[in-house]
Amino acid sequence: MKTIHFILLCLFCLVGKVYARVDLPSVFSDGMVMQRQSKVAVWGKSDAGAKITIVPSWNEKLYTTASDSSGTWKLNIATPAAGGPYTLTVSDSQSQLVLSDIWIGEVWVASGQSNMAMPVRGFTTDSILNGQKIIATAENPYIRFYTGPQISWGKPLTDFRRNNWQPSTPVSVRNFSAAAYTFARELQRRLQVPVGIIQVAWGGTVIQAWMSAHSLSTFPSVHVPEEINGAFENKNTPAGLFNGMIAPIAGYGIKGVIWYQGEQNVREPDAYAKLFPAMVKNWRQVWNADFPFYYAQIAPWDYKSMNKKAPLLREAQLNSLQTIPNSGMAVLTDVGAEKTIHPPDKESVGKRLAYIALAKTYHQPIAWSGPVYRNMQAEHNALLLSFGHAEGLHFSGTTSDNFEIAGADRVFYPAKALITGNKIRVSAEQVVRPVAARYAFKGWVAGDLFNKDGLPASSFRTDNWPVN
Repeated sequence: MKTIHFILLCLFCLVGKVYARVDLPSVFSDGMVMQRQSKVAVWGKSDAGAKITIVPSWNEKLYTTASDSSGTWKLNIATPAAGGPYTLTVSDSQSQLVLSDIWIGEVWVASGQSNMAMPVRGFTTDSILNGQKIIATAENPYIRFYTGPQISWGKPLTDFRRNNWQPSTPVSVRNFSAAAYTFARELQRRLQVPVGIIQVAWGGTVIQAWMSAHSLSTFPSVHVPEEINGAFENKNTPAGLFNGMIAPIAGYGIKGVIWYQGEQNVREPDAYAKLFPAMVKNWRQVWNADFPFYYAQIAPWDYKSMNKKAPLLREAQLNSLQTIPNSGMAVLTDVGAEKTIHPPDKESVGKRLAYIALAKTYHQPIAWSGPVYRNMQAEHNALLLSFGHAEGLHFSGTTSDNFEIAGADRVFYPAKALITGNKIRVSAEQVVRPVAARYAFKGWVAGDLFNKDGLPASSFRTDNWPVN
């Protein structure tokens, strides 16, 4: 009897080997969301020279190609308007794979460091504002998550370890990004289509790790180690996270990217100002798509020894709106937390990123920007600051303590601020002839300048003087 069982087991393994040749990356799985009304790529492995066919149930059209000498293949298939559930049948000459419960809608990548990775359940030492309510109301089959594993690797990977898409439930949402979930919830509520989020985020990581070796070649100060087929011990090894977490999904059909990162680069704001646009360009190149890229400005916090650097990093992010085409930034000057780098209010983060996407990508009539500093003019012993997106300009209190002005001596003093329409007049007794103004230009600050839509202004300065 044991012999028969052994023979049957061997036959089963042989059959499994023969009829399991077509293989897809794990991001293609049951329950996935595919980008609507697009030509989306589907790729995988099979035998060399195998004939590959894909049949989506939404149009029953037959798509065919052949794998190359290494067994690799790729096809672009057309997707319809939002809907589902559908199936996707992928076959080669000897095997067939049927993916089910597929939905067509909007797909976004959510990436960055710990403030993007922070789950709805919170961290051990840091909680999420309204976390339990978010969890309790998270049942929504039209929101789907895919969480990529945290891997730093020595060369670009083609797949993750096996993982699956999950619908939003009180169980699944606990471990998913609070900021990304709120973003998805807002999009799904307003667009009324399925929304899929691919989360690839890792706390305490620098931007250099999220860039490819090729894109870093123009930065001689960044040392990229020689390519190896193995894991890097340090998650911040340049190119490691691109290789292990971005390369496996590069090319998957997406609408855009949301990004929350920068705290780990706070020591090098000048370098960040160059690296950040280069990273976005790099990702768009590997996707071969000019997708929108929306990001969160780092929130105020007591950075202690880095308190003078932090506003410069926020400034680099603000200025990146001019150097990164098709971009937008969610301002968080009012939701920081003095005692933790992980502010608990992630709903504001997700909502503000969603407002930008709804306005700029989906063209909905919705407010998406807080007041934006435009220009300055001298007025006797004061400065008159002008703003865009400034209807209903106001302070959260009766006045603001966050403005400073300086004369030619470059010594800043706290300024009195008076709102007149879409302008703010700032003055200080100690400064007879002011030439520069700053707002909330510190590591830790509670932002207090808003427009009528309750959206905050970024910290800013009118000067470009060195900050020591």
